[in-house]
Amino acid sequence: MAALWREKLWRRLDWPLLGALGPLVIAGLVTMDSFAGDRYFFDRQLVWFAVALIVLLLASLIDWQFLRRSGVLVALYFLGAALLVILLLAGSAIKGAQSWFNWGGVSFQPADFMKLILILILAKYFSRRHVEIAHLRHILISGLYALLPFGLIFFQPDFGSAVVIFLIWLGLAAFSGISRKHLFGVLGAGLLAFVILWFFVFQPYQQARILTFLHPLNDIRGAGYNSFQSTIAVGAGQILGKGVGLGTQSRLRFLPEYQTDFIFAAFAEEWGLVGVSLFFILFGLVIWRIIRQALLSETNFEALFAIGLAVWFLSHFTIHVGMNIGLLPVTGLTLPFASYGGSHLVAEFLGLGILMGMRRWSRGFHRDDIKNEFVGLT
Repeated sequence: MAALWREKLWRRLDWPLLGALGPLVIAGLVTMDSFAGDRYFFDRQLVWFAVALIVLLLASLIDWQFLRRSGVLVALYFLGAALLVILLLAGSAIKGAQSWFNWGGVSFQPADFMKLILILILAKYFSRRHVEIAHLRHILISGLYALLPFGLIFFQPDFGSAVVIFLIWLGLAAFSGISRKHLFGVLGAGLLAFVILWFFVFQPYQQARILTFLHPLNDIRGAGYNSFQSTIAVGAGQILGKGVGLGTQSRLRFLPEYQTDFIFAAFAEEWGLVGVSLFFILFGLVIWRIIRQALLSETNFEALFAIGLAVWFLSHFTIHVGMNIGLLPVTGLTLPFASYGGSHLVAEFLGLGILMGMRRWSRGFHRDDIKNEFVGLT
């Protein structure tokens, strides 16, 4: 029996993907390790990595066909939304954002799992309407699915995760075959609304806050301090880096939150261009394996789910790196698989585990079940 389970597990896992994930996680662990007395972040993240890996392995063994049921996804969606509402009312505020539940030193961030739930429900919605997807109402209805978590997360305030929610919706809408004319029309209407708010509603001090948010390096002694220090760290790495544990910006605490929001800058300082290039290659391999699964999927639901995962990870990666090199505003987004934090790591590994489980169980998917995929969710 044990041998049979090992064989099943071996066949369901995507070993090239896991081979790329391992070094990414290790890179984060090494970067946050103090190599001195206090190894708080390293030790806790090592535990979270073990938990996340177990979650991935278990998820890869499950037949996820039940996720095609509308009732299951709607229940998950409203459960996630309810947690976000409770969070606004009773969550713990950390550094000005009410984004975590805190129980005895263990923090939980519902937004990470809401991103995964949103991918599932949008994949379901778009897969069922592939024939009539050009209708404008599908942009509006799918947008409402994204609008609720977007608003709840935006008002925490967690601007970075709210942007990722929007990008997940935009990416899946674009890949699902929705009319580009309608899509750009909705985006244009949103831009017009912002312009009207800027000139006729926002007060001067509100405009100043937004400009500082968009261009933090204009105020390096205030709001732009973190961004300024991160660009120094990235540049200090040069070609080969200063060496593991020798990054002055992070080790001497010039760079705040080096284990989470600015872990890319801390890594770049110690590993240089060579290490960063290797990190990019490994992350690219992870995305390629996900996209490959989308191309090989037997149903639109599985393909769109894989695309949603790729959009989720790429959004986090691009925004995190952009804010670390001073090209994007500081939003507090984690670097996938590398930043400190259990919620995002478990959610990411769960998403990959679901993808691997879908790959195995979809091979015997019956034609009648595939037809039923396109009836439902309104």
